[in-house]
Amino acid sequence: MIFKRIISQTKFETLSVLRNGEQLLLSVIFPLGLLVFLAKTPLLTGLGVIDVGADPMSIAVPGALCLSLASSAFTGQAIATAFDRRYGVLRQLATTPLGTNGLILGKLGAVIVVVIIQYALVFAVAAALGFRGPVDALGLMLATLLGTASLLSLGLLMAGTVRAEATLAATNLIWVLMAGVGGLIIAHPGEWGTVVGYLPSGALGDAMRSAIGDGGTDIKAIIVLLVWGLVGTLAARRWFRFE
Repeated sequence: MIFKRIISQTKFETLSVLRNGEQLLLSVIFPLGLLVFLAKTPLLTGLGVIDVGADPMSIAVPGALCLSLASSAFTGQAIATAFDRRYGVLRQLATTPLGTNGLILGKLGAVIVVVIIQYALVFAVAAALGFRGPVDALGLMLATLLGTASLLSLGLLMAGTVRAEATLAATNLIWVLMAGVGGLIIAHPGEWGTVVGYLPSGALGDAMRSAIGDGGTDIKAIIVLLVWGLVGTLAARRWFRFE
C-alpha cells in the first residue's frame, strides 16, 4: 500500500515539473541550448578548454547532462519544496498515510524520472550533432546517482530551513555560480580547480567528463559525491522543518 502511495506521489511531482514552464526552461531548454552552443561555436577553443581540432562534444555533452541534473535535483526541487512548505502543503502531506519518508521518496522518484527524460533528450540531440562516445556506463551511472543524492539532499536542506523567497533567490544564484565557476560545465585549472573539485558541482562535473569525455570512472570525484550525499542527507534529516 505504501508503495502505491509513493508511486502516486512520484507521478504527481513529475507532472508538476513537466507542466511548469519555468522549470522546463531551466531543466530542458537551457541544457539543450548549452549543448548546441558549445558544440557549434569556437568558445571552448577560444577559452583554451580544448585544443584546436579537438571534439567539443567531449565537453558539451557532459556539461549539458550536469546542468540538467543540477536544475532538476537542486534548483527545481528546492524551490518547489520551499513554496510547498510555505503554503502548508508539506505539513498536511506529512500527516497523511504517505508520511514524511513517502514524501521524500516521491520527490526522489520524480527527480529520477525527469532526469531520465533529460538524459534521453541530451543524448538524442548529441547524436544528431555527431556525438559517438566514448561513454563509460558505470561512471555515468555513479555520477548520476551520487550527483542526484548530493544535490537533492542539499536542495531539500535549504528548502526546509530557509524562507521560500530566500530559497528562490539563493538557488538560482548558486545554479549560475555552479555553471559559471563551480566546475559543473568546464574544469578549472590551478588552485581554484582543486578547490571546486571538492564541491558537489565540481565533483559532478569531473565525474561526468571522465565518464563521457574520457570513457572512464573518476574515483576521487565519486568519493567526493558520496561524502556530500551522506552529509547532505544527514543534515536534511536533522534540520529539515515541515512548517
